[in-house]
Amino acid sequence: MTQTIIVIGGGLAGSEAAWQLAERGHRVRLYEMRPVKTTGAHVSQRLAELVCSNSLGSKLPDRATGILQNEMRMLGSLLMRCAESAAVPAGGALAVDRRRFSEQVTSRISGHPNIEVLREEVREVPLTQPAIVATGPLTSPALAQDIGRLTGEDYLYFYDAISPIVRASSVDMKRAFRANRYGRGQEEAGDYINCPLERDEYYQFVQALKTAETIELRDFEREDPNFFEGCVPIEQLAKRGDDTLAFGPMRPVGLKNPHTGRRPHAVVQLRQDDLAGDLYNIVGFQTNIRWKQQKEILCLIPGLENADFIRMGQMHRNTFLNAPALLHSTMRFRGKATLYFAGQITGVEGYVGNIATGFLAALNLSRQLKGLSKWVPPAETMLGALCYYVTHTDPKHFQPMKANLGILPPLETKIKDKAQRKRDYAARAEKSMLASLHELQDVSMMRQFQAPLQETP
Repeated sequence: MTQTIIVIGGGLAGSEAAWQLAERGHRVRLYEMRPVKTTGAHVSQRLAELVCSNSLGSKLPDRATGILQNEMRMLGSLLMRCAESAAVPAGGALAVDRRRFSEQVTSRISGHPNIEVLREEVREVPLTQPAIVATGPLTSPALAQDIGRLTGEDYLYFYDAISPIVRASSVDMKRAFRANRYGRGQEEAGDYINCPLERDEYYQFVQALKTAETIELRDFEREDPNFFEGCVPIEQLAKRGDDTLAFGPMRPVGLKNPHTGRRPHAVVQLRQDDLAGDLYNIVGFQTNIRWKQQKEILCLIPGLENADFIRMGQMHRNTFLNAPALLHSTMRFRGKATLYFAGQITGVEGYVGNIATGFLAALNLSRQLKGLSKWVPPAETMLGALCYYVTHTDPKHFQPMKANLGILPPLETKIKDKAQRKRDYAARAEKSMLASLHELQDVSMMRQFQAPLQETP
């Protein structure tokens, strides 16, 4: 237990990994290059800062992210407890106050007696001691180059984008309205601010997006950027067809405009971004349009004509490994016994998925150093299915994957009712995880799961 474990990257996966290792008695040295070296996407030096959305996905128990969230609670995830402590109203989703969430994580990681946080850039992969690389999609060029030399594989990459944030008080509520889709989790006014567009307003907005000037992709430019399908910029979606947005992030299903009594042709939703309810992010509106023109176009949206934008949308480069060729399903690197990777660099998408791979890498590295057998989550669990997919799919056609029901093994009995099928997937996943945890008998895990999360000092 005297050998120090290196964790590189203080994001979601790295923070979870450092905590889990420390809780199991290991000395951990957690490296985070901010603020010594910035990324261009982060705005603070706090650990586990959420760069894109503030939502960890649906918390409904029969949804893919809801299943994964439940599994991480069962596993005793620190970051899941921090997320629930920092939660803001978001209907059926688990969304957090970004600042409060990252402050909670930073406080607990920095205060753990077994964790030393070092603010410096790591330029080479540690090869002489156990390590977890969780540098995420914004891995520094020097370290990325060294990983490339180590793996012998070409990097895959795609461009990701983040959504604008608006001050809630600047939204015109005479045109916008509060509501959740289908009234989910809605007690009074509703958690989301909805900006409805009629047919002519929608097509005017789409035309403006299609003709907008975008910012050059300066790093690793290419003529055909490889966008991750879950984060395609709205201007790119608009170019796919005039109705693409109306059936995508602007779909109006489950909503009725109280000002007209009708369902709008399209809708732009704003989701609370802080506990005070002062800031809202525009859901699904990742964009790379130049900021001046971006503001002009967003002001075409009813209710946002005079909006005060706190942050405009922007793009950044996301880097990930060809995981099927390089990683075992435990997140261990095939070329070195005590080197693990975790988080978005493995090709796992979604905040909870990143947290989960950090947990899995830490647990397996800990067990390996203690002479215990590896733990591979059951295929029937969302964690198991996700890790199996990114490490076993065809390396020639590998693309990032986030939690979804489609990667789970089929149910033994074919069920036509979609709602019942989702419930059965969720019930099977929970049962399978419980059985696996019983066999694992990890005392530290159960201690964390049972311990309440205290308020941040």
